[in-house]
Amino acid sequence: MPVKKKNVSLRMGVHKSRKGGLTAKGRAKYNKATGSKLKAPQPGGGSRKKSFCARMGGVKGPMKKPNGKPTRKALALKRWKC
Repeated sequence: MPVKKKNVSLRMGVHKSRKGGLTAKGRAKYNKATGSKLKAPQPGGGSRKKSFCARMGGVKGPMKKPNGKPTRKALALKRWKC
């Protein structure tokens, strides 16, 4: 039976980066609440980058909001240099 993760409230600017992804405080809070082991981004290269880009690139959803601003997905892909 899969383990159900808790909903963790993460605030923009403190836990979520405005450039996309989570801040160090956000990763720490999420890891503590759920028992996960989130790590910092690896935009320079490596196996984690390849895996992230392959997974996130295939996620359904728009890259821009109706007002023309990029979505969180688009920001994360840009930040990881995918």
